[in-house]
Amino acid sequence: MPATTLILGGARSGKSRHAEALITALPAPWIYLATGRAFDTEMQDRIAHHRAGRAEGWQTVEEPFAVADVLRVHADRPLLLDCLTLWLTNLLLEERSIPDATHALISALAERRAPTVLVGNEVGLGIVPEHKLARQFRDEAGLLHQRLAEKAGKVLFIAAGLPLVLKDTPSA
Repeated sequence: MPATTLILGGARSGKSRHAEALITALPAPWIYLATGRAFDTEMQDRIAHHRAGRAEGWQTVEEPFAVADVLRVHADRPLLLDCLTLWLTNLLLEERSIPDATHALISALAERRAPTVLVGNEVGLGIVPEHKLARQFRDEAGLLHQRLAEKAGKVLFIAAGLPLVLKDTPSA
């Protein structure tokens, strides 16, 4: 398995399920780095559903901003970061520096000694959003995914639960 795998796809496409399967093929324990924040009952239910569906061996770390710190603290354990676009949303809503956070994420990935799987929503396949913040989000997500795809050894696009390999760099 490459050092970093990036998995992209639409909502409910099977991204997280595929990512979990990749990580659980490795020896436990595994880290589940969750970036979502529960602002309402529906999101609380989603988070609870995801937790309940995980196999034994997962340690969940909830961190909406400092994902690079978590990557470093758990550098020797397989880690799944789910999801990049929720992390990006958190940064945008709190008006934090996206370039600085992205640089920190990429640096932390380079320092890791165990495989990492990153999950993100592909939001750039639709129409141009009407609102400025939505356009900024779409643009930032596209740029983030490009930067991470450049660094990742493997990149998958998931649609209808099926993986499409976009990049697969053989390990050296």
